Amino acid sequence: MFTGQWQNRATRLDDFKPYLDQRWKEGCTNAWKLWRRSRNRAPRGYAGVRDYVSRNLRGKPQPVGPRPPSARAVTRWLLTHPDALPEGDRVQLKAVLANCPELTALAEHVRSFGRMVAHLQGDQLPKWIEAASSTTDLPSLRHFAQHLERDLDAVIAGLTLPWNSGVVEGHVNRIKMLKRQMFGRAGFELLRKRVLLSS
Repeated sequence: MFTGQWQNRATRLDDFKPYLDQRWKEGCTNAWKLWRRSRNRAPRGYAGVRDYVSRNLRGKPQPVGPRPPSARAVTRWLLTHPDALPEGDRVQLKAVLANCPELTALAEHVRSFGRMVAHLQGDQLPKWIEAASSTTDLPSLRHFAQHLERDLDAVIAGLTLPWNSGVVEGHVNRIKMLKRQMFGRAGFELLRKRVLLSS
């Protein structure tokens, strides 16, 4: 999926490539000679010329197509609610899923888990764990499902009850931020005063 991911990236050699192609057609097939004879035109460094010659001029040139999406982009598409995806991202995700059946299965599991979290449907978790544990092509998902079974009652309660510890975590995060801002230069009294005054 990631083959040719960087093929359309701009380089310092781009303006020089037509000249290299012309010299290659004229019969100069040695990268060192190509670089030495045209040092006044070429960018600094022989390595760029050598790489361009070995990748694009020797043998078959690589077909230039649209740049494939990065792993981070595909992850973001899978974790975003399908209705919230822009049309362009939706089309690209559909193309990626069509080329990779493992990602298609993963997308279904991720979306069903997302529905459980969003709609507080913790009673469906055992069925989801069973389905995720039976996938042989997705070992990471299988391990995640097995780890959920370790504390199943707590996870089901977290996916069912409307209460959560978000407010407490927010306060803890704020206190840690205040502590980090002082870089260990102040004592407990100043930290206490800052925490009390910031709330």
